Amino acid sequence: MSIKTADVPASMDAEFRAAERYVEKYFETMKMDPRAGTITVGDDRYVILRASSLSIRFLEFVKGMYPALDPAEALDASSRVQYDLAHAIGRSDARHFQAVTGVTAPIERFSTGPVHFAYTGWARVAINETSRPSADEEYFLEYDHLNTFEADSWLASRGRTDFCTCFWSAGYSAGWCTESFGLPLDAREVACRAKGDPSCHFVMTHRDRMTGVLRKWKQEHPLVP
Repeated sequence: MSIKTADVPASMDAEFRAAERYVEKYFETMKMDPRAGTITVGDDRYVILRASSLSIRFLEFVKGMYPALDPAEALDASSRVQYDLAHAIGRSDARHFQAVTGVTAPIERFSTGPVHFAYTGWARVAINETSRPSADEEYFLEYDHLNTFEADSWLASRGRTDFCTCFWSAGYSAGWCTESFGLPLDAREVACRAKGDPSCHFVMTHRDRMTGVLRKWKQEHPLVP
């Protein structure tokens, strides 16, 4: 059986096959009851939000609340808030989901994240062969988010941008992996479909190593602005 919800290196195949079984079983319990105004998965309440409300409208909200900010300052403020919120939500979701499934090994805890990401409509994750998701400061993950809700929202509503848009996706994935490996991890989007790049591409590493990792990545990919 092939992995249906993510693209991963062969070395991660076994963990992701197990993760798909865990996540599929979990979401088989989803129920929508409009009469009660509830959506539940197992014993948990879920809500559905419009994708553009989390991305485009959030930036417009910041601009409206702080009119003294120039466009670059408003984008910086909005992106920081979106990323930090998503990071916290990713950690919380990972902690809960790992308790539900009972997985304990870091790589198994991590593998449920991209599958969960696909089931909840964020994106399909494709993990690069260069990745080394280890439980130490050498942790490195390079990956694409295919069909991210953020890039799709910007392209559909505003057209091409001159900045990377996927702050929620970066923060959520870093939060999930932080909880899975017990490390302070951060992610940065280095290419984005919304600004004309082939894919929404990310790197994730230990927080203390991010500056050096980004510098090295950009040196190795000089054609990516």
